[in-house]
Amino acid sequence: MTQTLTTKVLIIGAGTGGYVAGIRCGQLGLDTVLVDGGDGLGGTCLNVGCIPSKAIIHAASKFETVSKAAAGGTLGITASKPAIDLAQTVAWKDGIVKKLNNGVAALLKKSRVKVIKGWANFTDAKTCTVKTAEGDIVISAEHVILATGSEPVELPFLKFGGDVISSTEALSLSAVPNKLVVVGGGYIGLELGIAFRKLGAEVAIVEMADRLLPLYDKALTDPVQKWLEKHGVELHLGARAGSFEQGQLNITTKDGAALKLKADKVLVTVGRRPRTQGWGLENMGVVMAGPFVKIDDRCATSMKNVWAVGDLTGEPMLAHKGSAQGEVVAEIIAGHDRRFDPITIAAVCFTEPEIVSAGLGPLDVEGRDDVITAVFPLAAIGRALAIEAGEDGGFVRVLASKSDHRLLGIQAVGQHVAEMSNSFAQMLEMGAVLEDVAGVIHVHPTLGEAFHEASLRALGHAIHI
Repeated sequence: MTQTLTTKVLIIGAGTGGYVAGIRCGQLGLDTVLVDGGDGLGGTCLNVGCIPSKAIIHAASKFETVSKAAAGGTLGITASKPAIDLAQTVAWKDGIVKKLNNGVAALLKKSRVKVIKGWANFTDAKTCTVKTAEGDIVISAEHVILATGSEPVELPFLKFGGDVISSTEALSLSAVPNKLVVVGGGYIGLELGIAFRKLGAEVAIVEMADRLLPLYDKALTDPVQKWLEKHGVELHLGARAGSFEQGQLNITTKDGAALKLKADKVLVTVGRRPRTQGWGLENMGVVMAGPFVKIDDRCATSMKNVWAVGDLTGEPMLAHKGSAQGEVVAEIIAGHDRRFDPITIAAVCFTEPEIVSAGLGPLDVEGRDDVITAVFPLAAIGRALAIEAGEDGGFVRVLASKSDHRLLGIQAVGQHVAEMSNSFAQMLEMGAVLEDVAGVIHVHPTLGEAFHEASLRALGHAIHI
C-alpha cells in the first residue's frame, strides 16, 4: 500500500549539501524529510570521495615512509621491507566512513529530520514518489531542496566495468594493481595515481591537455610534475586515450603516434557531471544553465520554493560549497534574509605536494599592472625543513591591489599546505589588506609563517629572504 507524506521541507540527496540543509532546517524548527537515494548519508564526499580518498592517501604516505626506511634508511630510521595488505587498508577506510555515517545519522535524528532511504521520482515540482524497500511513499512539500550531487563522467569508448574503473572502485580495490593507467590529469586522477605509486604500483597518466592540472598556473603544478617524474610515473601529456583491449590501453600521443600501454586497471577520471537523470527533474519546470540547474544568489530555481545546492548548481563542484549553500537555503525558508555570495571558495588538491588556491591567481590578472605579486619559498621556513617539506619547490604566493593593498588571491604548493586553506579564505572573505596579515603575529615554527613572510615581501620588507 502506498503511503503519503506532507512536509514543510523535502530534501533530495543526503550529501554534504543535503544533510547540512536538513540539520539546519531541523535546528530552525522546520518539518523536514530527507530522501537518501545515492551513496548513503554524507553522499559522494563521505562515502566514495573526499574522506575515503584522503584516508587511502594517508595510508599510502605511511607506506612510502616505511619503504624509504627499508631502502637504506631515512632520518636515521631503518626498517625491514614493508608489505601492504590493501584489503585491510580498505577495511580501515570503511570503518572511518561507517563512523562518520553514524555521526551524520545521529545529527539528523537530533534535529528531528525524517530520513527515507529510497529513490525519488518527481511528477511535478513539489511531489515525488520514493521507492523504498518497504514500498512506495508519495511525498508533497511546500519547499523542495534539490541536492542530488554529481557522478563520474564515463567515456563512450571506456565504459566503467571490469578493469575500467572510476574513483569509486579505485577506493575499494582488494590489491594494489601492478600497472595502473590513469586517464585524466586533474586532481582526482593525480591524487589517486600518486597514492597508488606510493603503494608500489607502476603508474602512467594520460592527459589530453599539454600539462597536468590545466586549471592551475604552471608554477603551482611544476612541483607536482617533478614529484611524478622523480618517482617514475609515466606521463603522456597532449595525448588521447582510446579503447582498452586485452590488458592494453590504446593511446594517441601528442605527435600522432599510436601506443599501447599495459594496464591491470584503467582509472578514468576525466571529470564529474551533475546528477540530473532518473529522478524526474524534467517534470519540475526549472530552468537549466547548460548541464546545471540555474539558481540565483539565494539558491532559488525558476520554480517558486524549489531550491538547489551543491554540484547540481555548477562549478566549483566542492563539498564545502554545497554545505554553505544548504545552510543559506534552510535559513531563507525559515524567514531569514540570506544570500549566497562568497568572496572566495578555496580549493585544495591533495597531490604530492599539495596545492591550495583561493581568490584570483596569476592567470586571472595576466596583463594587469595594478596588482602586486609576492612569493615566499617554504625552503626558508624552519618548520618546513624540520618536517621534510622544504625541498620540493613549495611556496606561498599572495596577490594584492597596488592601490590599497587589498588581498585578491592566495595560493600555495607544498607538503601539508592544505591546512592553511581556511586562513587564506578567511583573510579574503574579511577583505584583509597586506598590512592585516603582516600585523598578525604568526606562531613559530609553523608553515603559516610563509603566508606572513609573503605578505611582508609584497610590502617590500620580508625578514627571512
